[in-house]
Amino acid sequence: MSAATETTASASSRFGTFALVFGICFAILYVVCDMAALPMFTYHPGTGRIDPGFAPARRDEGPAMYWYGWIATSALGASILGLLAALLPEKLRGKISLALAWIAPIVLLPVLIYSLKFYWRWE
Repeated sequence: MSAATETTASASSRFGTFALVFGICFAILYVVCDMAALPMFTYHPGTGRIDPGFAPARRDEGPAMYWYGWIATSALGASILGLLAALLPEKLRGKISLALAWIAPIVLLPVLIYSLKFYWRWE
C-alpha cells in the first residue's frame, strides 16, 4: 500500500469516527440541554433580540425560543467530542460500536418526549 493510500485510509477512518461520535453525542447533549435548560443563547422572535444563555420570555414580547441555542450548544459539544475521538489511536477508535448511532437516539426519544410534556396538556 502506498503512503498516499495509507494517509487517505487513515483520514477516512478518522472522519468516520468523528461522524459516529458526533451523531451519538449530539443526541445525548441535545436531551441534556433541553432538560437542564442550557441553550447557548435565547432568541426572542417578537423583538429579534438574542440573549446569551437562558433568558426567560419578557412580558408583551412573545415567547422566547431556546431551540436554536440547544442546537448550537449540542453541535459545539458534539464537535469537540468527535474531534477528540478522531485523535484516538486506531485500536480504540475501532471499539466504538456503530450500533450506538441508532440506539442512543431511540433510547433518548422517550426522554425527550417526556421533557416536552408541558406542551401537551389536556384541559
